[in-house]
Amino acid sequence: MGRQARQGAAASAFSPAASALVARLNPQVRHGRAFGSYGFHKSIGYTAGPLIGGVLIWLGDLTLLFAVLAALAASVAIWAALAVPAVPPLPKARQTLLGLVRRLTDGAFLRPVAALAAATAALSAGVGFLPLSGAAAGLSPLATGAAVSVLAACAAFAQPWAGRRLDDGRLTTGGGLVAGLLVTAAGLGCAMLPGPLGVLTGAAAIGTGTGLITPLGFAALAAATPRERLGQTMGTAELGRELGDAGGPLLVAAIAATATLTWGYAALAVVTALLPLALRPRPVPAAEPAT
Repeated sequence: MGRQARQGAAASAFSPAASALVARLNPQVRHGRAFGSYGFHKSIGYTAGPLIGGVLIWLGDLTLLFAVLAALAASVAIWAALAVPAVPPLPKARQTLLGLVRRLTDGAFLRPVAALAAATAALSAGVGFLPLSGAAAGLSPLATGAAVSVLAACAAFAQPWAGRRLDDGRLTTGGGLVAGLLVTAAGLGCAMLPGPLGVLTGAAAIGTGTGLITPLGFAALAAATPRERLGQTMGTAELGRELGDAGGPLLVAAIAATATLTWGYAALAVVTALLPLALRPRPVPAAEPAT
């Protein structure tokens, strides 16, 4: 339990620090590409990790797995210390608790974080429950594993594409987040279809939708945050993603336990599809003319 707690703490420290560093080391006009590339490599790690872990366990045992992971982590830490430029902390003005609350409840923060949380919820639910749908459709474990790989690959390759289009002005953060949420909801709807077609199309659409959302959400957060507060903003955003990571599978599982897995997918699809309506910017009322 202590080892798991330390691993979780290390991962929690890494994600916001890495996101803030990506924003600090790249000009705002390249934030789409930077976060797209960052998300691509992170997704490749998520995809390759379990596959490599399975091979290592097959070749040896858990001791071999942890030894290789420890050596890999130490090597990457040394490489990062040598290759990543030092980024000194920026001077910060004193912040009140009220000011923090106002900044974290502003739409410029809540909209991308809610989209990121919904994307993570759908991604976790897809990874967790699509294999069950595949097994129910008579697919072999190899085929269901391939469906999860399709989801991860689509999420990985959609991120650099979305980032480039954002930087080139062919995609806006607002429009891209809405499109990503709708594609993700459509993927959850496809997962409701019986048979292999539903599993594969659902995996592809969920992966593509979440891949659209992730770089755009982080780029929007970086653009709306003072540079000296990037770490705080990215850390809070990661908390929102973790809530989605836990909440998505819980929602699907709770409804599947009382009805069916199909209804679980449907519930998460409805929440995801309605999120753009709940988060759209509210028009500012016009000021009354002076009398």
